[in-house]
Amino acid sequence: MEEEKVALAGSFCWNEACADYGQGGKGNIIKNGKTDKGVQRYRCQTCKKTFTETKGTLLYRCRHSEEEIVECLAMVGDRNSLAAIHRMKGIKEETVGRWMERAATQVERIEEQLVGPKKLSRVQMDALWTSVGHKGEKGGSQKKKHEGRFGEEAR
Repeated sequence: MEEEKVALAGSFCWNEACADYGQGGKGNIIKNGKTDKGVQRYRCQTCKKTFTETKGTLLYRCRHSEEEIVECLAMVGDRNSLAAIHRMKGIKEETVGRWMERAATQVERIEEQLVGPKKLSRVQMDALWTSVGHKGEKGGSQKKKHEGRFGEEAR
């Protein structure tokens, strides 16, 4: 059985009408400059279409930086409301909501690749993602916080 691998955006053509669509390692993809924001652009020698390295990702055609997007999604993960994120970061609630929708589809694609033919329930997948999210927390030397009454100084 052949093992499937996740390909990088600049290693295959994204144009469905191209003869080399989705085929990696053909040598038909060349670098073709960068966007104004510094994102690498690629060009298919077969169909002459261009695309960026962020094609097919959460970051594709986003005006905000990768750092801002990741920060906002982390804030959502920490249970901050969209209104709170808007107040703190100045990014519209609708924009963060769109990023969440895009992130959800990316997670579904990753799950599809990881699980494939294996039969895992949604609960098992949630447990797997929780485990991945907490990787490295066990066995570390974390400092215990002083648990006293509110307003008391630590001794």
